Amino acid sequence: MHLPRLLLSVLVWMILLLVIGCSSKPARHLAADAALIKPGQSTVEEVIRYLGEPDDRQPLGPGTEQFIYTQDRLSTLARVPYVGSWLGDRESEKLVITIHNGVVTRCEFHQHNEKDRDWADDISWEKVQ
Repeated sequence: MHLPRLLLSVLVWMILLLVIGCSSKPARHLAADAALIKPGQSTVEEVIRYLGEPDDRQPLGPGTEQFIYTQDRLSTLARVPYVGSWLGDRESEKLVITIHNGVVTRCEFHQHNEKDRDWADDISWEKVQ
């Protein structure tokens, strides 16, 4: 009679852990955010209003700098506690906005999956002479 209670208790804890593991803080959506930025029209003030402060700023020259926004994303399976790293994928997104004299001149969105470099495992990498 105690075994069914124990199994029920374990099942409830597992469900609770899954729910907690799947909840997350609000994330940026860099691909959608990039659509808000119009090169030649958007100003630095608009960029900061839409996207917030950048994760990094890179000066490129007089009056020119890049705002860099990054976001790591986990697939649904990757968010499962304890075993997610074996089950799911990790992606990273980057939005690079070039600003010259307060106006956006270029906006680039990049997305990479951790498996993008798996091709390197298919090559022996022996030195050719």
